[in-house]
Amino acid sequence: MSDVTDMHDLDGLDKEPAGGHITSNPVLVLNQNYQPLNICRARRALVLVTLGKAEMLENGVGFIHTAAAIFPVPTVIRLPYLVRRPHIQRKLSRLEIFIRDNFTCQYCGAKTRQLTLDHVSPRYRGGEHTWENVVSACPACNRRKAGRTPAEANMKLIRTPARPRDGRPFHIPLKYQRYHAWWEKYLF
Repeated sequence: MSDVTDMHDLDGLDKEPAGGHITSNPVLVLNQNYQPLNICRARRALVLVTLGKAEMLENGVGFIHTAAAIFPVPTVIRLPYLVRRPHIQRKLSRLEIFIRDNFTCQYCGAKTRQLTLDHVSPRYRGGEHTWENVVSACPACNRRKAGRTPAEANMKLIRTPARPRDGRPFHIPLKYQRYHAWWEKYLF
């Protein structure tokens, strides 16, 4: 499934994307046990369903008409065999912190893509770069807090930072969040 990260940012599921075709829409790929595995393009999903390598669970976008047949365009497919995935421990990175904090500033609660990392206990005061000391912050809150602790800056954390549980191996990239309603019942 090589068509994972190369998708267009689409305007909506019910209309043809700008500069693309309905076959460019994202499709959620599930393992045999209904666990989310991947996101691929509708074109790839149609090929897998047509060849009998996957079954279509949801059709919410429409149909592709050919000279010989009409094919429903899937939004969710399931593989008939189990794909074993290794247990991967999450690494501390900007993206993983933003995912853990749900792309939300941990001081004011603003949900934005323009986030920075903030060390709760500043590094120059001995604060470490660990899961328990790093949070997402909007630029305004990060400037306001500056090199102080939240107590000194009179700012309160929404949630205490902690190492994320490794039980959620699949994450929907932010650009596909608008398709979450179609996929919601398949996500844990």
